[in-house]
Amino acid sequence: MNTKILIIYTGGTIGMEASDKGYVPISGFESLIRDRLAHSHHALLPDFDMLELSPLIDSANLTPSHWHDMADIVIKHYDDYDGFIILHGTDTMAYSASMLSFILQGLAKPVIFTGSQIPLSQLRNDALDNLITTMLLATDSAINEVCLYFSGRLLRGNRASKVKATGLDAFNSPNFPWLGQVGLNIELHSNLFLPQKAQQFVNPSFKKNAVAILPIYPGMNGKHAELLSSDPDCKAIILRSYGVGNLPDQNTALIEAIAAAAQQGIVFVNSSQCLQAEVLQGQYACSSVLNDIGVIPGAEMTVEAVFCKLHFLVATVSSTTAIRDAFPHPLAGEVND
Repeated sequence: MNTKILIIYTGGTIGMEASDKGYVPISGFESLIRDRLAHSHHALLPDFDMLELSPLIDSANLTPSHWHDMADIVIKHYDDYDGFIILHGTDTMAYSASMLSFILQGLAKPVIFTGSQIPLSQLRNDALDNLITTMLLATDSAINEVCLYFSGRLLRGNRASKVKATGLDAFNSPNFPWLGQVGLNIELHSNLFLPQKAQQFVNPSFKKNAVAILPIYPGMNGKHAELLSSDPDCKAIILRSYGVGNLPDQNTALIEAIAAAAQQGIVFVNSSQCLQAEVLQGQYACSSVLNDIGVIPGAEMTVEAVFCKLHFLVATVSSTTAIRDAFPHPLAGEVND
C-alpha cells in the first residue's frame, strides 16, 4: 500500500528567496520542491500533498496563535495521511515542536518539524537533504510523536533547542538522547519513543501575553518582576536563573516582588540559563527561598518546553492550583517522570 504524507509549509528559511531587504518567505514553494525532487530518486519517496499557511511567516514573527493554526491542520487531516512534515523557520522551531507535542498527545503516526539554514533556492543548501530524510522518516510508523529532524539528528520535539545560529547542525537535545541519527543508515532508537497511549488532541486558543520570561542578572531591579506580573493577561512567569536554579536571595526587592506576585496567583517556574542543566532548587541556600514562595522547579526541561507547557496549561486548566499541580508531571516526555 502506498504511503502519503502532508507537508505543511509555514514559512522559514527553507522556502525563502533573496530580496533587497534580505531573505523573505515566498509563496508557491511546492513547485520548487517538486522540481528539486524530480532530480532525486523520487520513486523511493512517498507521495505528498502540500499546504501553505497564509500569510507565510518568518518564524521570528511567530505568535501563540500560529500554534493553534498548525495543529488545526494536522488534526483536520489526521486520518488522511500516514505522516506529517511541518516546514518551519529555525528561530522558533523548537517552541512550535514543543507546543504541538502537548496538543497532539497520543499520536500514532509521525509529525516532524524540519527546515534549513540555507534556502532551497540557493545552489548550495542543506534544505534538500533535510527535506528528503524527513520525508522518509514521516512514513515510519514506529515514530509516534512530534519530532524535530535537522542535520542527521532526530530529536524529541519538546527536548530540542536551537544551539547554533549559522552552523548546519543547528539543533540539539541537551538533556535527552537523540531519538535517532542519520548517516549511511537511518538508525532509530525505538526504546526511547513514547509509550503508546490513547489519542488526546486538545487544541485551545492561546493568549499571547499569558506567559512571560524574567532573566536573572547581577544587580537587577525588583521592578522588572512587578512590571511583568502587573499585566492582567500574565498568568505565569519563567525565572531564568543561574546554574542549578540559583538567584540573588539578598536582593530583597526582587524576592518580595516574586512572593507578592505568587500570592496574587501568578505561577512561577524556575528554569536554568544553562543549556545543559537540571534545576535543583534548594541545593544552595540562595534558592531555598523559592521553595517557601511556591516556585516550581523546571527540572531538566528546555526553556522552550517550559514556555509552551505553561501556555498549554494556562489555556486548558481552570485554576492556578491545578496548573501548579500538573506542571511537574510529563505530558509528552518533556521531563523525566
